[in-house]
Amino acid sequence: MKIEWECSENLFMDAPLELVGDCCQLAEGLTLSCAVHVLFTDDQQIRILNREQRQVDRATDVLSFPTVSYREGRTARESGKRLKAEWDPELSACMLGDIVISIEHAQAQAEEYGHSVRREVCYLFAHGLFHLMGYDHMEENEKKEMRLMEEKALNMAGISREEQTPHATDDELLALARLAMTRSYSPYSHYPVGAALLCKDGRVFTGCNVENASFGLTNCAERTALFKAVSEGAREFETIAIASVATPPYPCGACRQALNEFAPELKILVTWGEGQSAKTTLPELLPHSFGPSDLA
Repeated sequence: MKIEWECSENLFMDAPLELVGDCCQLAEGLTLSCAVHVLFTDDQQIRILNREQRQVDRATDVLSFPTVSYREGRTARESGKRLKAEWDPELSACMLGDIVISIEHAQAQAEEYGHSVRREVCYLFAHGLFHLMGYDHMEENEKKEMRLMEEKALNMAGISREEQTPHATDDELLALARLAMTRSYSPYSHYPVGAALLCKDGRVFTGCNVENASFGLTNCAERTALFKAVSEGAREFETIAIASVATPPYPCGACRQALNEFAPELKILVTWGEGQSAKTTLPELLPHSFGPSDLA
């Protein structure tokens, strides 16, 4: 999911919205590259927008303005032609629309529900995004379906409202790796790679390969995901999924050693081509490894 940001000065949100967007897209079953515009604002500004656009004169938590006009009863997964009509060549993605989130509302609701602002912002973003994909909650059956989709996506991202949620499955990790691959910066090798790393606490961190004109400074997708995870405090990992376009993307020697530092028993999934996949483990790829225990 490609996100165009707009926020007030000095606002910093520690929320993995790109991952939440990928999980929402995956939950909906979209394979097209998609994009959204997100505005973080305050209660005063969102009240003005609510009044101007919906004739409702009050502040709210989130507003959504879709670019796609869906047929009645249809959502994005059933509207491929309409999505493609919103293709933005500059973004190389289908623009789904705009989401506006009130930080004041998010802060108040986080305190009311007893969880972090980070979690509340992720939920509001997912809620807004499913509106952009054709969901609504005016009727009870519609509300139930939309809530199930929101929880499915947030579960995959490790940010459910529930205290105990199932971890992302192998298939979901592989799909997230394929989505991460679309963000690869690989102008020299033309070999894009994406990775999705599952932590023991359920969080998922994604990464892509980032190449450099000097070649030697290129960073692999596996290490991009690993370094993101470690920088956010994660230290224990269960599974990594890796995706490429043509050949099995088993991790290189440097990535095997970097992963071995934290997860010597890591399960490794790879996918390539038209849905081909395989699985192995780090001990199989790096026998007789050298790690922190050898320095004791």
